[in-house]
Amino acid sequence: MASLDRRALLAAAPAALLAACEPRMRTTASTTPKIALAQMTDAVVAIAERARPGVLGVGLSNLESGQVFFFNGERRFPMQSVFKLPLAAAVLAEVDAGRVLLTERVFLLEPQLSVPYSPIAAAWPGRREYTVRELLDAVIVDSDNTAADVLMKRIGGPGALMAWLTAQRVPEVRIDRYEREIQTEANGMASYRPAWRTDAAFAAAREAVPPERRAAAHRAYMADPRDTATPRGMIEFLQRLDKQELVSPASTRTLLQTMARTPRGANRIRAGLPANAFLAHRPGTSGVDLGVSLAHNDVGIFTLPDKRSYALAVFLSGSTLDDAGRDRVIAQVAGAAVKAVG
Repeated sequence: MASLDRRALLAAAPAALLAACEPRMRTTASTTPKIALAQMTDAVVAIAERARPGVLGVGLSNLESGQVFFFNGERRFPMQSVFKLPLAAAVLAEVDAGRVLLTERVFLLEPQLSVPYSPIAAAWPGRREYTVRELLDAVIVDSDNTAADVLMKRIGGPGALMAWLTAQRVPEVRIDRYEREIQTEANGMASYRPAWRTDAAFAAAREAVPPERRAAAHRAYMADPRDTATPRGMIEFLQRLDKQELVSPASTRTLLQTMARTPRGANRIRAGLPANAFLAHRPGTSGVDLGVSLAHNDVGIFTLPDKRSYALAVFLSGSTLDDAGRDRVIAQVAGAAVKAVG
C-alpha cells in the first residue's frame, strides 16, 4: 500500500494538508486494477520500432500492488541527468543522518565549476555562495551540473554514492563519475577546464575535436556500463522512494515536491498524462551531436486524478530523431501506460 504522505503530496494537496499528514498513517484504498501487460507490450513494441535506430527501455510499476512491466528491463542505458535523482536522495540521507545541513553554506571557487548546463557556473564570480538547500534545488529543478558535482563531492564522491545505492538494494543504478568527467569523455575531449563553463565555450571546445574521434567517443559512451541504469533498477529505486525506505518521510516529501517543480522535460512523460495528473520527475538529456542523441530520458512518479500512483522510467539511447520526435516517443510511452493501467 502507498503511504498517505505520498498520496496527499502527489494529489497536489495544499501545504497545510501536507503538514497535517501523519508520516506513518496508511491508506485504506481498494486494490487498483492490474496493468494490462499484453496491451502495454503491444504499444511499446510499436513505439520502439518507430524509434529505431534508437533503443528504447521502459519500466512501469503499480505502486500499490507492486505489479511491474518492463521492456528491455535488464538493459543498461546512459542516465545523463537522471542520475541527479539518486544523488539528491543520497544528499538527503546525509541530512537525515545529521552529517549535512540544508542550511550549510558553500563558497564556490573556480576549480569547482562544472560543464554546462550550469547557471551557477555561468553566474560565477558574480555569485559565489550557496546553501546546500539551494544547490539541491538547482540539481533537481534546474539540472545544474556545478551543483551536482559540488554535492557529489560533499557526500564523499561517486564511490560513496555507489556504496549508498548498493546498501539501499538498487545496484542496477550506477553512478561512477562527476558530470565534468562524463560530458568530456562522452565527446572525446580533454579533461575539463573551468574556461569551458559557458555553453559557447564548451561547444567550441567540443567542435575542436575531430568528428571521427567524437563519434568513437559517443559509441564508447553508449556501450559503457558506468553511469547507467536499467529500467528495472530505476523502478526499484522509485518504488523504494515511494515507500519512504531511502530517506525519512520529511525528506521524501522534500524530494518529491522539488521534482514536481522542474520545468524541464515538459513534453515527455507529462505530455502523455491527463492534464490534471500529478508528476514528480527527473529528465536526462545528452543533446545531439553528429546527428545522434546519446540519451533522452525521463523517470518519475505520476498520480492520476483518482489517486492511483505509478512509477515510470523511459530511456531512449542512440536516437536520430529530432528533439520533438524524441520527446514524442517518451510521451507516447506515458500515454500507453495510462491506457494500460485502466
